[in-house]
Amino acid sequence: MFLLHGTPGSRIGPLPREDLLHRLGVRLITYDRPGYGDSDRHEGRSVGDVAADVAAIADHLGLDRFAVVGRSGGGPHALACAALIPQQVTRAAVLVGLAPRDAEGLDWFDGMAESNIAEYRTAMQGQARLAARLGPTADEIREDPVRLVDALYDELPESDRSVIADPGIRTMLVQSYAEAVRNSAYGWIDDAMAFCSPWGFDPADIRVPTLLWHGEDDVFSPVSHSRWLGRRIPTATVRIQRGAAHFHALHVLPDVLGWLAREGRAA
Repeated sequence: MFLLHGTPGSRIGPLPREDLLHRLGVRLITYDRPGYGDSDRHEGRSVGDVAADVAAIADHLGLDRFAVVGRSGGGPHALACAALIPQQVTRAAVLVGLAPRDAEGLDWFDGMAESNIAEYRTAMQGQARLAARLGPTADEIREDPVRLVDALYDELPESDRSVIADPGIRTMLVQSYAEAVRNSAYGWIDDAMAFCSPWGFDPADIRVPTLLWHGEDDVFSPVSHSRWLGRRIPTATVRIQRGAAHFHALHVLPDVLGWLAREGRAA
């Protein structure tokens, strides 16, 4: 299985426990999207471009078939794999993902936190403006990785605050954010630009089994995005959890890996 990280994020997590992976018989593969961590930047990349990256890694590792799961900003990229390399993808799962910016009939910003609205509206004004906004933020995170988690706190619903209060999860988030911007802010910048631009595929073309999970109280990727995707993707199963929000996806991930693994075993 490929686990596609959030925005900003990196290959180092948050990751499920190794004993869980062993019990499920899962080989979990992660990598830094272009511009994050150790990966070179791919300026102007679209969401759909990730499919070629995943296919290249799979070819290098000798894998013909695999599942994909994406959390938050990794969600649209998981959908790209399902749409563009369906001959290789067994199942796809998206946790608290986004819908395309041009999703017909969807109020894309409704229910979204002000920080995310500001970020995406800046992206719509062009890359230079977004770089001017996110570059200094990345510098601050580089100096003090805890800063991003602390900055999010005021916007978090109570259910998310309880999740990131866990020392283990908080440490994993801080480490992942630090690695994400270690060399530059361009992974983050290019993700946001890609989300607000044409994705390079239509979710309606997805034919592999797809699971969409969302916490009803999410303020970073509003639940309406998964509901829209559920109506658009013919093979989608939508699960909305009450009393949960964005970071509860970290608790749900083990169950989702089990769902993904079932198809792999059948194959």
